[in-house]
Amino acid sequence: MSATATAATTVTFEVPSPYDPAAEPRAVTLSYARVGNGEPLLLLHGIGHHRQAWDPVIDVLATGRDVIAVDLPGFGASPALADGFAHDLPTMTAVLAALCEALELNRPHVAGNSLGGLLALELGREKRVRSVTALSPAGFWSRAEQRYAFGLLLAMRRAARAMPVPLVERLSRSAAGRSVLTSSIYARPGRRSPEAVVAETLALAKARRFTETLRAGRDLRFTDDVPGIPVTVAWGTRDLILVRRQGIRAKRMIPKARLIRLPGCGHVPMNDDPALVARVLLDGSR
Repeated sequence: MSATATAATTVTFEVPSPYDPAAEPRAVTLSYARVGNGEPLLLLHGIGHHRQAWDPVIDVLATGRDVIAVDLPGFGASPALADGFAHDLPTMTAVLAALCEALELNRPHVAGNSLGGLLALELGREKRVRSVTALSPAGFWSRAEQRYAFGLLLAMRRAARAMPVPLVERLSRSAAGRSVLTSSIYARPGRRSPEAVVAETLALAKARRFTETLRAGRDLRFTDDVPGIPVTVAWGTRDLILVRRQGIRAKRMIPKARLIRLPGCGHVPMNDDPALVARVLLDGSR
């Protein structure tokens, strides 16, 4: 049974403040789906998306991994963090580390896309995971590239919030309409199912902490190596949000990382070439 068919569940756990160790821990609830057998593989989606971004590759991954696909705080079915907890990199990393403890995941493999890729690398830098696979990770941009990416993401968010649901549903029924809705993230938007396109458009429109998360990333740069664990960085050749030359910067920052080119793939490559991406994820988590 795939994670698409597996009902999501929730887990509630306590997270200490990454800024004030003396502060009372806060309760956090996350939604996730778990399927498969083997070594644990934690999957993290990008900003404005939800765990279903991984659906095209879940079935293949589940043949050899215990796959846990998570809705990040304030996205998908996961509630936002409590007041006083920022949706920034230190806090989100602390939340994911506490999630692994709550689910009894002993240093899982982790794979992430975009924001999820940055979070995966940070978990790797803190030695909380046994391998990292990052697909178009955030944080390797120049100042101009960051402004461009944030502007595009904000435009996508405004468009998703402005469209009535009946219009989204009508557009999703044709390949041309799915291209209108999702061509910014997919190089082959016609391959995405109408139901998935509607769901992810609504997920972007309803993301409860989109603005706060984006704002927290304004001055963010990934500036450290990730020594001691295997790291794979993969970039789609048709990524319109985080252009692929950022992969070269990632390789310079993490010299031992394996840098992989994903031909014909966009920013969210799992849909564009599921077989290739699944192979990259399985290889990266060996």
